[in-house]
Amino acid sequence: MLYQGINNWPKPPSACPASMLNKATHLTPICVAGLVILRQRPGTAKGVIFLTLEDETGYSNIIVWRKIYKKYRRAIISGRLLRVTGKLQHEGDTTHVIAEKIEDISDLLDRLISQ
Repeated sequence: MLYQGINNWPKPPSACPASMLNKATHLTPICVAGLVILRQRPGTAKGVIFLTLEDETGYSNIIVWRKIYKKYRRAIISGRLLRVTGKLQHEGDTTHVIAEKIEDISDLLDRLISQ
């Protein structure tokens, strides 16, 4: 599915597929969802957390600032499936989502098993 123009872009709470993130403009409000495949908290990052989420189309890199981490700590630590709302950031060839809200939606995984 291609998103042509700002009016057709999936806006939060609709999740944007990871494969489409590079098509959105810098600082676009965005929502992504996926399985947590990596959590990093480097000692040199001054409290910043890096998450990598995977959906069926690819990977989303998430930056979580300390203030957001404190607010959504439980979801970040224990969530297997997360929905992250924030702003898209392009830096060279790298695209990140700067997290503003993080939701643990892991309970949706149980629904997949029972269907």
